[in-house]
Amino acid sequence: MSVFNDNKGVLFSDLAITELIEKEHKHQSIEIPNSENRPLHTFSSGERRKLFLEYCLAQNPDYIIFDNPFDHLDQTSRTALYKQLLELSHSLSILQLAHQEESLLPFIKNKYNVTENSFVLSEIKTTIQPNASNHKFDFPSSLVSFKERYETLIKFHNVSVNYEEQPIVKNICWKVKQGEFWQLIGPNGSGKSTLLSLITGDNPKAFGEAITIFDRKKGSGESIWDIKKKIGYFSTNLTELFKRNHTVEQMVLSGFFDSIGLYAKPSGMQQQKALQWLDIIEMKHLKNTYFNRLPLGQQRLVLIVRALIKQPPLLILDEPFEGLDPENTMLVSHLINTLVENTQITIIFVSHTIEKSLVPSHIFELIPTENGSIGQRKR
Repeated sequence: MSVFNDNKGVLFSDLAITELIEKEHKHQSIEIPNSENRPLHTFSSGERRKLFLEYCLAQNPDYIIFDNPFDHLDQTSRTALYKQLLELSHSLSILQLAHQEESLLPFIKNKYNVTENSFVLSEIKTTIQPNASNHKFDFPSSLVSFKERYETLIKFHNVSVNYEEQPIVKNICWKVKQGEFWQLIGPNGSGKSTLLSLITGDNPKAFGEAITIFDRKKGSGESIWDIKKKIGYFSTNLTELFKRNHTVEQMVLSGFFDSIGLYAKPSGMQQQKALQWLDIIEMKHLKNTYFNRLPLGQQRLVLIVRALIKQPPLLILDEPFEGLDPENTMLVSHLINTLVENTQITIIFVSHTIEKSLVPSHIFELIPTENGSIGQRKR
């Protein structure tokens, strides 16, 4: 690796993108010029990556380290990026980091494995795929009672959203009933994150639209916290601006309070439940480790458990498999399947790829048009 010591390199990763978002937030600036003159955090994860790659290449590096470059990208974007990286490999050096062997670029000749907490390189050996049947889940009982039954958890009727005259979604009609398992799909920039923010109450553009959440029409007197307390939410972007030194246990406990990080004193029973959930993902021994010091994959496991700890009526999982190795991907798949089989929790699962171990009962697809994405129920 010493061959790169005197060369100019850049890092293409979620962490580097997050640093730019923090810089924009701090200075109220736009660090990556774009035709829409929008800050980076307003773009979808896939769009951010496309913009960031242009930013990296504009620095004329001798080499680029790509940390899981295909995360957050739909299939069309993955194919386009592969072709671009193949072309770039003729003029600069490429180093790739990947959680899964099948994600490795085939034109990279030197491939090695790095064991956990080590910088020792070893030969990649064929690994046995983890078996979901090895995981036996006995979910802890819930401390939060959600006894109310809802006829309709989510209902959109001809919902349209524009940002500065740029149409995002157009006339969306979508109905989600209690206990259903939905997959939300669509290419990068089609408006998936916009729809999720309308549900969670984080998007002020929901007001004035015909949206019903938990049998109540938006704007009928409910607060954002009335909505959030009934939702468990996971997104890979959840902690973009989170810099506090909170422990793994504290981050899981924050799910009881709908906050990112713990700012209230938990009860003894809440602490007990947090440890039980950490035991399920085999991270109980890391309870006192600072969350920000964990690898991204482990951070995402913690945030998934944080979303689950209330066992809420509605669970939203936005790209839950991004950044996970095969073993933890199977763990999360089995977690979701167990919830589907044994609870009445309604699940909305967002992903660009088809996860073979999951079988959603319904699929809602966003299809881009010049006037904004339209919605189509596929199943």
